[in-house]
Amino acid sequence: MHNRLRSIFLILNLKTLVIALLAIASTYLCQTFGLVADFPLTLIATAVVFPIVFSISGAYKRRENALDEYGSIKAHGRAIYFAARDWPEGASPETLERAKVLLGGLLKACRTLFAQQLDAMPENEKAVYSQFSKLSEFIKHDLRGLGLASGEVSRCNQYLSKMVVAFESIKHIYQYRTPRTLRSFSDVFITVLPPLYGPYFVHIAQDYAYGLGYIMPILFTVILVSLDNIQEHLENPFDQVGEDDVSINAEKFVLSLDS
Repeated sequence: MHNRLRSIFLILNLKTLVIALLAIASTYLCQTFGLVADFPLTLIATAVVFPIVFSISGAYKRRENALDEYGSIKAHGRAIYFAARDWPEGASPETLERAKVLLGGLLKACRTLFAQQLDAMPENEKAVYSQFSKLSEFIKHDLRGLGLASGEVSRCNQYLSKMVVAFESIKHIYQYRTPRTLRSFSDVFITVLPPLYGPYFVHIAQDYAYGLGYIMPILFTVILVSLDNIQEHLENPFDQVGEDDVSINAEKFVLSLDS
């Protein structure tokens, strides 16, 4: 029940209340002064609904791509751990523990980078590549020292290379969002159209009982602002604000390595 309420309040916020009050006030004034008009609803579909749905679709695809690349980092990291555990004869517990620490540190550094603002990216990115460098040294010295053949060490380096490629892909998803001009365009019309449609709400309220005519401006506002809030939460899949964000659980990944 608590999670359901949290989901509702993520899409119904102060912006919803303010615009709904403006739409109700506009409808009341138009009704008082006899301003009635049958505005076309295609304007709302063209100016608001279509751009928002387009943005939601784009943000959702970015989230799915981020999940794919995150899975690639974990899969190849697990492959490096399995190589350290299963390929050499008699791998020491210290070597396996070092592999866990390095892989866990890499995911933690990624989590810190993606959870913070873009302003902190240069410093956080250095920490991520520092972990990649330590993993490279681990493959070069520790695994080779355990007697792995050069071909097997080369394969581990290929795993590491694929992890770096996946990280760069996620980093670009984190850096670059859906078109900002399209977002600004939608924000303007979401704020302006519900109050401007006051004469239309008065027009359709003629067939309703007194007071029921104010339901339509509220519904219009809730639908439009909720769609905009959904897109906003999908925009950054790493900020841990929305219900559908990508969660980088480094601790769980490390614990699962021995399974």
